[in-house]
Amino acid sequence: MALLRQDGFNYEFNSSACEACGGKCCCGESGYIFVSIEEMKAQAKFLGMDFDKFCLQYIKKVGYKFSLLEKAASKKDLGLVCVFFDEKTKRCLIYEVRPKQCISFPFWDSFKQDTSYLEKTCAGFINMRKK
Repeated sequence: MALLRQDGFNYEFNSSACEACGGKCCCGESGYIFVSIEEMKAQAKFLGMDFDKFCLQYIKKVGYKFSLLEKAASKKDLGLVCVFFDEKTKRCLIYEVRPKQCISFPFWDSFKQDTSYLEKTCAGFINMRKK
């Protein structure tokens, strides 16, 4: 079991639990999946697409930032899913070039004080306070 830890967080993350999870971190309420221009270029190249076409098809501008689009999930209880989440295989279609935001999950500043979402949805979440 590969437990990941990060300074400032009161929990650990078992990354091997992702295989059985079904992509819960890729589904849910509307939000933003922020990407940098460098990440977008890498994703376009990975998909064999022209950068401008990639942006028109998969990106929305949010203020001065960029976000991957979301789409309605085929199962209503899942809410929205990332445009690159394959609901059949439960896998990311651009995993090799996924955004830093996805790579850093679940170590987001928003979870430093309130881990209730992780406790309910993340199979790899291990609360160190309850150990």
